Amino acid sequence: MFPFKLQVVSIPVKANFRGIRNREIALFEGPAGWSEFSSFTEYSNKESSTWLKAAIESATKEPPTPIRNEVQINATLPNVKVSEVKELLAGFEGCSTIKIKINDFETDQALLIECLKEVPKAKFRLDVNGGWALEEAIANVQSYETAFGSLIEYIEQPCTDFADLNSLRNNTGIKIAVDESIRKYLAGDLTRIKEVADIAIIKWAPTGGISAALEVIEKIDLPVVISSALDSSVGISHGLSLAAAVPNLYGACGLGTVSLLVGDVTSNSLLPTNGIIKNHKVTPDRIEEFKAESGRQKWWQDRANAIYEGGLF
Repeated sequence: MFPFKLQVVSIPVKANFRGIRNREIALFEGPAGWSEFSSFTEYSNKESSTWLKAAIESATKEPPTPIRNEVQINATLPNVKVSEVKELLAGFEGCSTIKIKINDFETDQALLIECLKEVPKAKFRLDVNGGWALEEAIANVQSYETAFGSLIEYIEQPCTDFADLNSLRNNTGIKIAVDESIRKYLAGDLTRIKEVADIAIIKWAPTGGISAALEVIEKIDLPVVISSALDSSVGISHGLSLAAAVPNLYGACGLGTVSLLVGDVTSNSLLPTNGIIKNHKVTPDRIEEFKAESGRQKWWQDRANAIYEGGLF
């Protein structure tokens, strides 16, 4: 039996993010404070076990000593209509680096143009989530490079195949970042990442927690961006603790995504101000406001019990 009682919330999202209308998050309190278990509902118990491991660690162990007391933040823009850009960017006050979920150049160049109207000195990070085959990737990346040049910091996970990533990297001057190539293959040879990428995207929960993430970062030995998975401020606080401890941080981090939620579990949310967030321990004093119905409470508790009792981590 999982040793903690979960309190599950369901928070509406502002825009289409992975097809989610409401973000379900299971919260619990341990001796080191509050934590969250929030692997996406379609994930298997095996994949979700890494998230639960992270949650337990942050509830029971204090974070490492920080080497910085504030973290720069990038704005995060889902693949939305151009008309939604202004409202969503308003939630990322002072953030001049913008990460955008994209499908292709023809469809989504308009999002970058609209962002530049709102943030004239913006730099971009384009996230493809492994959606391109090599030929498609080369064409799209070259088009973005021609149109926007040095405004693009990197393309995140343009392909999934290592050989394709390597070929693409040899056909563009834009840096390549990887996310899925790391977190979906944590048991593999992570030293190979340097062969195909310039930047590593690391997330606190899918990597198995702060300690595990720091070990992965050391193995990969690349500049790092810490990102989130649409967490509440509880999860963001642990992502910020990780970012604060990473020696080779690559600029702004994707830890401002509470702005993409309609509400939060706390009245003292971790949101960017002047493009940065200063971390603090989060007390979720708004659980009742977003509390999920009893059937969802049971579903999450059963899920945690099955993972914990099944010895999946």
